[in-house]
Amino acid sequence: MEPPIDKACGEGLLPDGVAALERLGIELSSSDARPFSGIRFLSATQSADAPFAPPGCGLSIRRTQLHRVILGRAEQVGVKFMWHTPVTGISPEGVRLANRTVRARWIIGADGANSRVRRWSGLDHGPRPRIRYAFRQHFQIAPWTDHMEVYWGRECQGYATAVGGDQVCVALASRDPGLRLEEGLMLLPRLRQRLGVAKSVSSERGALTGNRQLDRVWRDNVALIGDASGTVDAITGEGLGLAFSQAVALAAGLATGNLDQYQREHRSLAMRPLWMARFMLNLDRRPWLQERTLRVFQTRPRIFRRLVAMHTGVLPPLHAVKDGLALGWGLLTSST
Repeated sequence: MEPPIDKACGEGLLPDGVAALERLGIELSSSDARPFSGIRFLSATQSADAPFAPPGCGLSIRRTQLHRVILGRAEQVGVKFMWHTPVTGISPEGVRLANRTVRARWIIGADGANSRVRRWSGLDHGPRPRIRYAFRQHFQIAPWTDHMEVYWGRECQGYATAVGGDQVCVALASRDPGLRLEEGLMLLPRLRQRLGVAKSVSSERGALTGNRQLDRVWRDNVALIGDASGTVDAITGEGLGLAFSQAVALAAGLATGNLDQYQREHRSLAMRPLWMARFMLNLDRRPWLQERTLRVFQTRPRIFRRLVAMHTGVLPPLHAVKDGLALGWGLLTSST
């Protein structure tokens, strides 16, 4: 494959992901990305908003454009790319290519959820995730909001994020492998109504998604990063941001030669999105719970704001216990 590489992606970076990208020396310009100010949940009859804690904001960007920007930064710092060069294995000495071995002190597996580096290094151990299916497409339409929107339905969730002045990225996630985006929109009337007769301007792309944790993310001279090192369900919007934060932690570990610290930091970084994924997936296929949860978020907006602040790293995860109790009490006392 050659750049720019496209894949199914919600194309939104939450504030913590933007901050991690900047720590890697990459600042997205207004010509590259579009800001959004918070998250909005919408069910069949309810909606609730949670703005990001200032001064944070999210950025939405086409996956292909993000790849171009990252590639440019890598070339700027001296990375040499070898496109059309298949990797056939790894060894203590280095990386085996088709007809030679490139010696390497460290080998980084950044080759996705089906990582071959992970298998070759014996790191492919951990609980199997419950898989869901996600699809993404772009529509030509003027954005109607400055929020990342999550639409809750009986069988699926829809996501809408503006990626330009006349283009919105729409994604769908469900447990049904046969539910494509067109059919899924029929189950999300509020999102379908927003799109109206907007024309699709990209092909539909799909991917598997789910929460997966590995027992270890490094061994000997091999370290894993990104989806190769475990995944969080797309419902969190944190896939890219998590990978960028992992890159910062891995760079520090490589500099000191202490990857035990990377292992600890990797697990800590995954805690927030995994917790949020489990919370949000509890609403999946439970319309009555979706309605009551959003009603609580409406009447007690501080709970939703603090959950989002925890999710983006502004508040520590310990706050989730208190806010979880408040949410639970709100659900018990919410009118039907």
